[in-house]
Amino acid sequence: MKKVLGPIGIIIIILELLALLFIPKYNSLVTAEESVDSKWAQVENQLQRRYDLIPNLVESVKGYAKHEQDIIASISEARSQMGNARSPEEQAVANDALNGALSRLLVVVENYPNLKADANFRQLMDELAGTENRLAVAREDYNNEVQTFNKNVKRFPGNLIAGMFGFEQKEYFKATAGSEKAPSIDFSNSGKQ
Repeated sequence: MKKVLGPIGIIIIILELLALLFIPKYNSLVTAEESVDSKWAQVENQLQRRYDLIPNLVESVKGYAKHEQDIIASISEARSQMGNARSPEEQAVANDALNGALSRLLVVVENYPNLKADANFRQLMDELAGTENRLAVAREDYNNEVQTFNKNVKRFPGNLIAGMFGFEQKEYFKATAGSEKAPSIDFSNSGKQ
């Protein structure tokens, strides 16, 4: 009987040691994944805030810039693309399209001094600028959490546990290619009426 209990006792001790190593690592992966999801929710929150502000901004501009329908249409299209984006990559592409459309809108705004002086428009632009700042912070926080999570998924013994329990690396919120270049703005053809 003692001969049988010796090997079983050793196996039980080894299993307990493995459990003591794996359980905390598993729990840290769960916690890190939850943090990534939470930070992504904050990015989505700010994207939604901007998404909600844009129709009001467009309506403010419409009254002053009736002949600028192509810019207003591009903003509406970019906003729709943002509303349909699901993954961080899709949202980054939609975000870049929306940024480009908003940049063109700002060029139009420069052509309408009365619009720039309008209190509603100024308030909307201030809210949009604040949202853009919060969005930049939320994207940075999200990417930092993704980095931490991905390190845990790649490092030993996390990679073993991640593989066993289906934890996969998360996508960073990246700008699309070419977005590092500032949009060119040309005021030479003002189009004032």
